[in-house]
Amino acid sequence: MPSPVLVRPDSTLSDDALLDAYSRAVVTAAERVGPSVVRVDTRGRDDTNGVRRRAEATGSGSGFVFTPDGLILTNSHVVEGAHAVEVTLADGPGLQADVVGRDPDTDLAVLRVTARGLAVASLGESARLRPGQLVIAIGNPYGFDHTITTGVVSALGRSLRARTGRLIENLIQTDAALNPGNSGGPLVTSAGDVVGVNTAVILGGQGISFAIPADTARRVVVDLIAHGHVRRSYVGIAGRDHRIARSLARALTLPRESGVLVVSVVNGGPAHRAGMREGDVIVEAEGMPIARVDDLHRLLTDELIGRTIGLGIVRGGARTVVRVTPVEQI
Repeated sequence: MPSPVLVRPDSTLSDDALLDAYSRAVVTAAERVGPSVVRVDTRGRDDTNGVRRRAEATGSGSGFVFTPDGLILTNSHVVEGAHAVEVTLADGPGLQADVVGRDPDTDLAVLRVTARGLAVASLGESARLRPGQLVIAIGNPYGFDHTITTGVVSALGRSLRARTGRLIENLIQTDAALNPGNSGGPLVTSAGDVVGVNTAVILGGQGISFAIPADTARRVVVDLIAHGHVRRSYVGIAGRDHRIARSLARALTLPRESGVLVVSVVNGGPAHRAGMREGDVIVEAEGMPIARVDDLHRLLTDELIGRTIGLGIVRGGARTVVRVTPVEQI
């Protein structure tokens, strides 16, 4: 019986040659973006009653530098209520960070550290993503700094509720493994472009993770740097989704068989000044159907601040229009 042939690895092969195309893509992207990824530690959060806790480490997450003068993008929930924020750079030093601004409605926040010449990650175009595309997540799950996980874009256009109750739309769904501590870290393409900010996982699920798209982050960052918050318009009502009887919807030629029931009106607010009342049902705004509270939220952008708009409402079985001038949400 012939002796088995022993194959010896060719010591002349370079390290790159030993990597397959998939591995090279992941390694290249990680080497490009990794130096910009930071760990975010918070101290002294408020408790649920707004009482300040003692200054002990109370939470951690991830983030990434997106300007060379020290601006960092992370999740709003990572720094919510924190009295002190420390950022640890990839090369080791820990720096005190200031919160430039937060937007809980999109779960994004911008931090600033005093440093120059930092490694920077570039925001890509999330609109160009395709389901099945390779993506890489970099972060600090459970304190294991600069952990790299990979996966694919599982789906696009997903929606989840923010802690504020607003709908975060157009989320990227991925099966790249995320765990506590990954929040705020980058989701990266094989080209090394940041296409998302990792934000959430489905508890009890496997391979179901979500990231806020870079196109959303780019818009939010502009407002956070300029104003410390995202400018939105406000009409001064609280409402809930409401079904309208089919017979009434047909009689009034309503665009939908649902609307937003006004359950309270803020005294002195725009809606109050316009004559809106509890029990009104908003069914239309500027000619656009309003079937759910989410539809109204989408409408109330900064473009409507100070601009009078017509809200179509149902009141007492009749359809009418009230003219409301939204103000800036504080």
